[in-house]
Amino acid sequence: QVQLVESGGGLVQAGGSLRLSCASSVSIFTYVMGWFRQTPGKQRDMVATITSGGSTNYADSVKGRFTISRDNTKRTVYLQMNSLKPEDTAVYYCRRGLNNWGQGTQVTISS
Repeated sequence: QVQLVESGGGLVQAGGSLRLSCASSVSIFTYVMGWFRQTPGKQRDMVATITSGGSTNYADSVKGRFTISRDNTKRTVYLQMNSLKPEDTAVYYCRRGLNNWGQGTQVTISS
């Protein structure tokens, strides 16, 4: 019933930037929202989260480079990714609360 649609992924060279968007079909107002990423053969790891009150948390590997934000009126969460590195290459997934996941969007960084 809940649909989360990620967009904004693509191919970019190291040092470049991308902005991912996650549009929800239902309200996100009271929910912790997050971005996770996964590469083949690896577990899905937390990249960034943001609470309903705006408190953020980031993986050490992306601190200072990525910024998560939310627009509750637009029911959308964003992930601004700067100074991208080849190791950022992964499928990025949006999560609403603890249970709702998007289908993922591919991010590929070339060196």
